[in-house]
Amino acid sequence: MTVRYQLYCVGGSGNSFKVALFLNCAGLDWEPVGVDLAGGQNRDPGWRAATNAMGEVPVLEVDGRRMSQSGAILTWLAETHGVFGPAGDEEKFETLRWLLFDNHKFTGHFAAHRALYAKTLDPHPAALAYIREKTESALSIVDKHLAPRRFMLGDRPTIVDFSLVGYLYYPTEETGFDLAAAYPAIDAWRGRVAALPGWKPPYEMMPVGKSMPMRF
Repeated sequence: MTVRYQLYCVGGSGNSFKVALFLNCAGLDWEPVGVDLAGGQNRDPGWRAATNAMGEVPVLEVDGRRMSQSGAILTWLAETHGVFGPAGDEEKFETLRWLLFDNHKFTGHFAAHRALYAKTLDPHPAALAYIREKTESALSIVDKHLAPRRFMLGDRPTIVDFSLVGYLYYPTEETGFDLAAAYPAIDAWRGRVAALPGWKPPYEMMPVGKSMPMRF
């Protein structure tokens, strides 16, 4: 079978996992292509010129076109394949609203906390406390939103769920957050996402590339 999509990614990238999860749950043909982030491959001028000028993963390649930024990729995939997208104008607005919140606040702070907590050899206590407070605030907003809902926009999964859940399956020792204990609605929701056909944990879904090493 010809692979239609190639996803440049690493197992430790929750942003990559967002796209990988969509591809797998949508039943699309794809394969992961590893990127050596630990070795600085994404900082190489040639790699940036050919793959992504922003120097980040994920990058989705299809028919010679390479696309970056997980929220934009998820939107494109949903529109292209007619699955997991918003239904109607109100959901389109809510999708954009939550994708922006995710990138700016939810994933933005959670991933930054993980990097400081698990990847920095000697994180400054004040910096770690600051980003943890920001992360807890974002987690609390989403936990409250999910309390009366099965998924972020209602009763069915959408790209909003794939986007927000990206970093929430990594082990507690990596993230510093015991989500099951502190955020029960988020924990129940990520369980429902994990029950979707095609779900796999990040390191199994993307057993490629090299992430920055963990301290633990």
